[in-house]
Amino acid sequence: MEFSFTAEHEELRQTVRRFLEREFPEARVRALMETASGHDERTWKRMAEELALPGLVVPERCGGAGLGPVELAIVMEEMGRVLFCGPYLSTAVLSAYALLYAATEESREGLLREIASGAALCATALPPNTGRGSEDAACRALREEGGWRLEGSYGFVVDGHVADVLLVVARIPEGLGLFRVEGDAPGLRRTALPALDLTRKLSRLELSGAPAAMVSLGDVSAALDRVLALTVGALGAEQVGGAQRCLETATEYAKTRLQFGRPIGSYQAIKHKCADMLVEVEFARSAAYHAAFGAEENDPAETIAATHMAKAYCSEAYFRAAAENIQIHGGMGFTWEHSAHLYFKRAKASAVLFGDPIHHRQELAKRIGI
Repeated sequence: MEFSFTAEHEELRQTVRRFLEREFPEARVRALMETASGHDERTWKRMAEELALPGLVVPERCGGAGLGPVELAIVMEEMGRVLFCGPYLSTAVLSAYALLYAATEESREGLLREIASGAALCATALPPNTGRGSEDAACRALREEGGWRLEGSYGFVVDGHVADVLLVVARIPEGLGLFRVEGDAPGLRRTALPALDLTRKLSRLELSGAPAAMVSLGDVSAALDRVLALTVGALGAEQVGGAQRCLETATEYAKTRLQFGRPIGSYQAIKHKCADMLVEVEFARSAAYHAAFGAEENDPAETIAATHMAKAYCSEAYFRAAAENIQIHGGMGFTWEHSAHLYFKRAKASAVLFGDPIHHRQELAKRIGI
């Protein structure tokens, strides 16, 4: 597949980069890490009002920008460079796609408008093996007069404890259904979880008869497979941004750190490390944008296969780039005061989010008949 970026793509990249570099310097990221919510409401509103980022993939008829996976990949890559702190992946990506592909039109339009305007934060609770059968869903839906109630629990839900609205996948007689649960619903307990990566908040959801509104029709297993693929593809682009920043940080340091009167970058061992990082980052970028441009062509089967490849490669490339960045910085890179460890933790946490590289290679192998 051949792909290239347009002038509009590059303008989007530069606009988003300027905004994020201004709003998320390292000191700001560290401050947000220590908060319970992990984000700043005023910045989120500005992202909606000035750049329309929360509604990037939301259709124009619902108040969004109506853009596609390629533009989303560009935005996510830039967010990865600065260790963006906020509910973008959970709200503007996973939840927006869940509404677009798994919810009925009448049930999604209002919430999509709220997402696009920045008025609502959403989180989505998915089974670990979405699309493979209802037995993996940790929650079941009970039909009663006048509606539904949900019973069960989910762990490691991104931004689940701060969301205004939760989209919960639960077992129904036909398979899997998608349900809307209000953040203050009775019978819902949300607990923030300790996490390796403090820049992305995780939570546990416990539902004990929580009232819910079904927003899907029948079994949505196949639709959720596509939703997860698009989300994983966006996460892969974010990993590329983080890996790129590790490469930049390492090479900048190698040029200025003197050892025995010479920049350490003049030594072959450091040169090789930087060169290997560059190759891996470029391969990861190609994999991520191959998935994004493929998704733009609207072929669900190809999208799912390409995102399995991208997530596996981007996860490993980011982790190795973050580890080499620490090695090149030496003892200073291990300290809490240095940014290298922040990228290392994000790399490790992102590698296992929505499935580790082994999982994605296994899924890809199944799809191609190995």
